Amino acid sequence: MSIACLHQGPDRARFAGRLAALALCALLFVGCEGGRALASDAVPHAAPRSGYAPGYLWQSARGHVSIWWSARSIEAVLADPSTAASVKQQLDLARRIRRFASDLLGLPDNGSFTRYAQLDRPFVVWNVQAAPELSLDPIRWCFPVAGCVAYRGYYRREDAEAFADSLRAEGLDVQVAGVTAYSTLGWFDDLLLSTFISQPEPELAQLIFHELAHQVVWVPGDTRFNESFATAVELIGVERWLQSTHADPQVRAAWLGRRERREQVITLLASVSARLRSLYQSASSADDQRAGKARIMTDLRAEFAALRARHPTLAAWDRWFAQPLGNAHLMSVGLYHDLVPAFLALYRAQQQDLPRFYEAARALGSLAPDQRAARLAALARME
Repeated sequence: MSIACLHQGPDRARFAGRLAALALCALLFVGCEGGRALASDAVPHAAPRSGYAPGYLWQSARGHVSIWWSARSIEAVLADPSTAASVKQQLDLARRIRRFASDLLGLPDNGSFTRYAQLDRPFVVWNVQAAPELSLDPIRWCFPVAGCVAYRGYYRREDAEAFADSLRAEGLDVQVAGVTAYSTLGWFDDLLLSTFISQPEPELAQLIFHELAHQVVWVPGDTRFNESFATAVELIGVERWLQSTHADPQVRAAWLGRRERREQVITLLASVSARLRSLYQSASSADDQRAGKARIMTDLRAEFAALRARHPTLAAWDRWFAQPLGNAHLMSVGLYHDLVPAFLALYRAQQQDLPRFYEAARALGSLAPDQRAARLAALARME
């Protein structure tokens, strides 16, 4: 989820005024330029929908401003005697990760992740994602600045569930997923939040690197490109972070073990997605496709259960597999991982030079959607 506004410092009155001005500009932009946003979308078969609705934009603005208003600088939180020692430790770690991101990864050097907000909930937003019953092409919503994205974010779970119910009533497969962090694409300074600050060191670094990467490259209308690029940056960044900060190889080995287990699940889900795509593209009737989909989902649960029995650390996925699984669930994982092999191949093609890699990714993003897809497919074959 991304919320667009002009970047501001601590001047709250000016911040609020510009937020209101941008809301008006958004209305004008959607009314006059919406066709341009749709034309840039990278998935031609999924009919995009306008993301503009007064109630939705209002909850987005209100939700973000309420969090921004409550945030304090890391220094202020560290100096506060009421701050828990565990939080102080993690904030100090986040400060070091943030400096590393700019100094050694070439990620933006700005006010992002220099302020902290304590929330009273486990997630900052709940994302709603949807796909047709017999397709893995995401439903997309188009916005003035971010372009068309494959999700809508809500600051209250009940609002997300209500919107999800309206999509289910259309016969769509729908997922509601809690999100611990989001990027504002550099229009705001992104915040450190209580929803993710307690994560283990490598995972905290991953998150910060991922969100900062969105400020480096963002292609309006291509969620899969954007999220896969940021995932590639996070993987490269954590490798460099661990190599530079830890003489003890056990920390890196533990992270690599968690990453390997996760990749096994991602590979399983990619295989299932491929089977579903083949089914949906077949000449089978809709009823036969529904039956085939049910069998594939049953097989997926069985295959995951076998994998989990071998690796109990995969218990973190239990909640995900406990849901009624559908196309939206598989699509949500694919958006973040499908193109990662291609981006890692591009990174190696640039001699593992990050500034060159970023520039090459920007060049890819500037291509027409079909050219971009062909180039990424060629890169993936190099992996």
